[in-house]
Parts: sequence; C-alpha cells; structure tokens
Amino acid sequence: MRVVRRLAALLGAAAMLVGVPGNAHAASPTFAQTTTIGTHNAYEKDKYTYWAQALDSGASLLELDVYADSVNRRWRVSHSNPLGDDNNCEYASKPGDLYSKNRNQDLGSCLDNMAAWEQLHPDHAPIVVKVEMKVGFNNDVGLGPDEFDTLVSQKLGSNVYKPADLLGSSYSTLDAAAKANAWPTRDQLKGKFIFELIPGTVEESNPFDHYWTDEEYGDHLRDLYAAGNISAAQAFPAVLGAANGDPRTSRYDASIRPWFVFFDGDAATYVNNGYDTSFYSANHYILIMTDAYGVSPAISSTDPTDAEVAARLALLAADHASIITSDWSAKSASVLSSVAARS
Repeated sequence: MRVVRRLAALLGAAAMLVGVPGNAHAASPTFAQTTTIGTHNAYEKDKYTYWAQALDSGASLLELDVYADSVNRRWRVSHSNPLGDDNNCEYASKPGDLYSKNRNQDLGSCLDNMAAWEQLHPDHAPIVVKVEMKVGFNNDVGLGPDEFDTLVSQKLGSNVYKPADLLGSSYSTLDAAAKANAWPTRDQLKGKFIFELIPGTVEESNPFDHYWTDEEYGDHLRDLYAAGNISAAQAFPAVLGAANGDPRTSRYDASIRPWFVFFDGDAATYVNNGYDTSFYSANHYILIMTDAYGVSPAISSTDPTDAEVAARLALLAADHASIITSDWSAKSASVLSSVAARS
C-alpha cells in the first residue's frame, strides 16, 4: 500500500499543489496542514550573494548556522569558523542599504536585514528561520536563551510568530495547542518569521557538552511559562533526527516533552525505513524533512527540474512532511514558493 500511495503522489504532483502562498484554498488549511520547500544553509554566499536574496527566493524555510562566540561574546554566523563571520548577511538595517553593503556580519545584522526586507515585503508568506546552534548556548557568558530571545525581539518585534501566539489563552503547553490544530492559516501568518532551534554538529560531537540546545530551550520554555513570561520566548525548539514513534519520550524529561512540536530529520531515513510519519500530521506537529533529494527516486541536490521538485513536494507531502529542504537555491521563486496539501 505504501508503494501504491507513493506512486500516486508522484503521478498526482500537479494536482496536489495548491499554489503559491496566499492563494485561496477551500477549508483554509492551517500552517500545519500544508507542505512547503526550504533551502539548506541559505546564508552561504555560494547560494545567495546577499541574505536579502535568500528572503526574496520564495523559500518557506531558510537556515542560519550560529556560533555562540564565547571569546568575543558575539553571535557569529558561519559554517565552520566559531570566532568569525562568513555569510551573506550585510551591514544593512534600512531597505535602501540592502543588496550593496559589506557582508560577513553577525546574527544581529542578519536580523537587521530581515527587518529591512520586511519593510519592502510586509505581506510576505511565513518564513521559518532554522537556526543551528553549532556549539550550543553559553549562558555563563551572556549567550543563553534569554539573550537570544532579547536580540530577536529587539530586531524583529511583532514580526515573529512565537510560542505564546500558538498557546493563545486556551492552552498551557505547545503540545496541547498543536493537537487542537490551533495553528493559524498561512494567510494569517503573512509577514511573520518563525524561528526553529536545533542542536549543532559541534555541540553534538562535544563529549563535555551534555546540555544541548533542544533540551536547554525546552527547559527555558517550561520555566518561562511557569513564571508567567512565555511571551518573551521567540523560538520553537526542534527534536532533531529521524526516529520512529514519539522520539520525545526517550530523550527528554516529562516536564519539557510538551514544549516540542517541531521535529527535524533526514527525509530518506523517515521514508526508506517505513517510519509511521502519520503520527506528526495527526497531531498537527511540524515535520521538517531534510535532504529531500535523497528519497528514491533520487534527484539533484542542487538543480533538479521544476517537474522533479513538484513531484518531490507531492511525494513528501503524502509522507506527512511540513517542509522539505535541500540545496535548491537555484530554483525560481515560483518553484520555491510552491505549497502542497499535507496528507
């Protein structure tokens, strides 16, 4: 049956597409009921000359790699340099400065670029900003969850869709709100950025780090809610790595499990292992499938045809993905902004 469903998804790719963000669609699906496309490591200069061009791309997810530089006490944006910046973010905080200023700036400037771009595109489709905290937080030097929240809030203000927005006045945990499908529609999320936090590769390989980003931010959300200050939180922590069943059960203390509604893992691992990904859509959780090109039949990781992207979007929408990602920065906005109905 799984093979039949996957073939049907491939053949029905065009039929599953519901158009670009903002188009009317019967029953007004919520954010958790659609599937969209994101770009891996969109901050890299070989993908986009400027971060503003990544925002222009139409992609529904853009990724930043962030280092907590404990020596200089800065948030660095780089793939492999923990003490310096190597990225396409500019020293630009006004719309007129975009696409022209010096690059290789810190996280604050990346956020400044987003705020300036927002002024030019106030009704843009929702964009998930996936932040990989390469070495994790360092609360001891003032680079912890509180400081991250403060920076994002100062730079982007009400343009961020926050955990408190999902909770509203009706729910006491993100899990309860997600299961009730309290997510807004994509139209209601126009003009919003949504921050997703994942542990970093350096952090994961550090034998002395036993308090990773996901757990630390989960504790942060729990404690903010208990203190009546959940509105300060700016991000959603994600459970990283494809797994079968509910991966929160074995990874986290029961007190923070309900604060995880984002899940993030390799697409081929989910699909090829036959994991029951209906768990995610049934509970209206956000499932990000990375390296979407690698699911059989494999396609180019950088420059597939439009038809191949459409087929891959439909295929993984049928496998309950919320967002699929790859290094497809070369595709046009009409492709990267495609939206499918999530099964």
